[in-house]
Amino acid sequence: MPWSRYVLGYHGCDAAVARKIAGGEDTLRPSGEKYDWLGSGQYFWEDSAERALQWAKKKSEKSNPAFQQPGVLGAVIDLGNCLNLIEFEYLDLVRAAHERLKLIMAEAGGSMPRNTAEGSRKLDRAVFETLHELREEEGLPAFETVRAFFVEGEPLYPSAGIRQLDHLQICVRRSKNIVGYFLPKLR
Repeated sequence: MPWSRYVLGYHGCDAAVARKIAGGEDTLRPSGEKYDWLGSGQYFWEDSAERALQWAKKKSEKSNPAFQQPGVLGAVIDLGNCLNLIEFEYLDLVRAAHERLKLIMAEAGGSMPRNTAEGSRKLDRAVFETLHELREEEGLPAFETVRAFFVEGEPLYPSAGIRQLDHLQICVRRSKNIVGYFLPKLR
């Protein structure tokens, strides 16, 4: 259902890249990595600049040449027509896309993609891409953003249901839904 709600999102990246994008000299390109569980798009931590910085620092520590100095790019995001998985009503769409993917793979004689403990989210990614393709085939409005709760990390304390890195993640599928960029103040 289309609606307008603005949220703040934070993207971990190299500090020089963040400055260029916030200054209008460059654009943030969609990601298509195997760990992009919500499908192709531009990924943001909702309301968590510090988590975005932590992610960028981790990338930098792995000697990633794209992360010379960890930084954070902030964005004002209009969720627009959002596949908001925080809302119960949207979960059936994801379940139906999974069932359709199983049929597609069976008809093709292939095996289902799998998620792995190492962080590959090939199954989730395939399910979301299937969901988006189905909407297009059915002539339904495309989801411009996807918003979901992501469970990550070790339990916060013994037998906790909350994990150290749990967060809300936003995948922006249409760049027009990014109202503007900014450089956040970081601790």
